[in-house]
Amino acid sequence: MHKISKIAVLTSGGDAPGMNPCIRAVVRTAIFNGLNVVGVRQGYKGLIENDMYDMETRSVSNILSLGGTILKTARCLPFRTDEGMETAYQNIKARGIDGLVVIGGDGTFTGALRFSKKYPDIAIIGIPGTIDNDLYGSTYTLGFDTATNTVIEAIDKIRDTADAHDRLFFIEVMGRDSGAIALRAGISCGAEAIMLPEKLTAIEDLIKNLKDGQSNKKSSSIVIVAEGDKNGGVYDIAKAVQKEVTNYDVKVTILGHLQRGGSPSSFDRVLGSRLGFAAVNALIAGETQKMVGLQANHIKLTSLEEALTEHEFKLEEDLLQMVDVLAI
Repeated sequence: MHKISKIAVLTSGGDAPGMNPCIRAVVRTAIFNGLNVVGVRQGYKGLIENDMYDMETRSVSNILSLGGTILKTARCLPFRTDEGMETAYQNIKARGIDGLVVIGGDGTFTGALRFSKKYPDIAIIGIPGTIDNDLYGSTYTLGFDTATNTVIEAIDKIRDTADAHDRLFFIEVMGRDSGAIALRAGISCGAEAIMLPEKLTAIEDLIKNLKDGQSNKKSSSIVIVAEGDKNGGVYDIAKAVQKEVTNYDVKVTILGHLQRGGSPSSFDRVLGSRLGFAAVNALIAGETQKMVGLQANHIKLTSLEEALTEHEFKLEEDLLQMVDVLAI
């Protein structure tokens, strides 16, 4: 069992709203339990470059409403090498750190698991921070709720102008491997069609659906396209449809990194706080190579190995069925 006296916390990979509430919870829970806390700037890059600083209770004051991450984040190729990991390990040991809390997605967890296996004397707990909501072991990942609400707000505004001009809008949202944002935002905004990585939608079927909508006297149409859809880029899809659906003025909007920013929602502030609190308590209890996640509204531990290798994460079947039914 690991005896913990000093922990470090970092955010790695893509930023996600709710990371700051999570950092706050980690720092204050650790201090409450008599532990010292070190903040690592720019994720694993900060471990290698020894870019760390001592954190106190006031270090995390007034950050609950902030998007992004006060610790900054980066993708770090050198950490994938044995040399990079060895440098990080020596920096960690020199500071007397015996536990790490890493906040991020699958790339972050892959690095954490490999590092922990190589240096088992450093305990590691992962927190799922990714807007894609695609990690096994947590019903919701940190940032997903805020990102989805941001997309919904944008689509609602686009719907206004689409309706005013009888336009067909193709809106691309993030989700290279996961259609979670596209699916929930599409249902929330009454999209006529939703293109997902998990479910191939033929262009011919999409065209038929849109023509049926015109026959039903729809004055505008919205098609949500997850960036990982198998039909290719949103512009190619829009061009193919424009040739067949000529009554609409076709427009394309890519929401891009707009989805990552903004003040975290109440849900993500509470989720980040719960996960940060649980991560520190897991380290104190002697856990390592685990991820804290939300399951059935309870915080559960899942091994990092399982979180990375299990593929049982699926979009809800009723939501998938609902798309065509509610779009008529």
